[in-house]
Amino acid sequence: MLGYAALFAVVAALPFLGAYPIFVMKVMCYALFACAFNLLIGFTGLLSFGHAAFLGAAAYAAGHALKVWGLPMPLGVLFGVLMAALAGAAFGWLAIRRSGIYFSMITLALAQMLFFFFLQAPFTGGEDGLQSVPRGTLLGLDLSSDLTLYYVVLGIFALGFWLIYRTVHSPFGQVLTSIRENEARAISLGYDVDRFKLVAFVLSAGLAGLAGATKTLVLGFATLTDAVWTTSGAVILMTLVGGMGTMLGPIVGALIIIALENKIGDFGKALADLTGVAWFNGLGESVSLVTGLIFIVCVLAFRRGVVGEILHRWPGRR
Repeated sequence: MLGYAALFAVVAALPFLGAYPIFVMKVMCYALFACAFNLLIGFTGLLSFGHAAFLGAAAYAAGHALKVWGLPMPLGVLFGVLMAALAGAAFGWLAIRRSGIYFSMITLALAQMLFFFFLQAPFTGGEDGLQSVPRGTLLGLDLSSDLTLYYVVLGIFALGFWLIYRTVHSPFGQVLTSIRENEARAISLGYDVDRFKLVAFVLSAGLAGLAGATKTLVLGFATLTDAVWTTSGAVILMTLVGGMGTMLGPIVGALIIIALENKIGDFGKALADLTGVAWFNGLGESVSLVTGLIFIVCVLAFRRGVVGEILHRWPGRR
């Protein structure tokens, strides 16, 4: 816990060390999204291909509540979380009836149905998205200030991370781990496995919704990108690169992937200036290529992910 406290203290000091607050807030939102997904796949053993549906549902719901209904910021975010949890309950109730690849494909199919609903629904703005979402205030604090909002987002992220930590290290979390390791034995011990799976799915969806609602608050808009299937693929990549089944792995994975998406152009320009190879100037347009190569390297050389390999190789950890 002291290590986690030190980590959050460093994150709190980043704006004073020259970090761009919007970028760090975006990383925190996706890190919370990846942690929520990791709760499902890393600790329960359920692979969802449609988790972006919950991110997008909360993003649109919170944006609509804040912009059209004029709800206060806390109520708008909570409304987004509630909509994501309800969608998770519906998805989970249908998906847990199957296992393995069939479970994953059901979540993907349901997420695509929700995506096309967002594409055609009038309140989402279609391909233009939901724009100009106000940040509002919190306890009298004006959230239009990036620095003020930064610490609000940090508090939301810390709350979500703490909830996941407590869930994993609770008797409920131990049952989830037993389901991941040997579902048949968990059933033989008398556990209602389907009920535990459904609760884990809803909890993961709600936390993913918290990330989506917070992202809308930070960026001021919600678009179809939040709900598209490639975003579900991105959160899988974040979790695998960082370290599936670890607490810090999804955070590290989110930092790596988001940093690549936003900074790869600057890195390519620096390489072009250093080496004189003009091809590096176009590296910013090849983000998918670079992330794909990183994924291949992780699969071949770091099967446990970055954090997983560090913990595995740490003296005494075995």
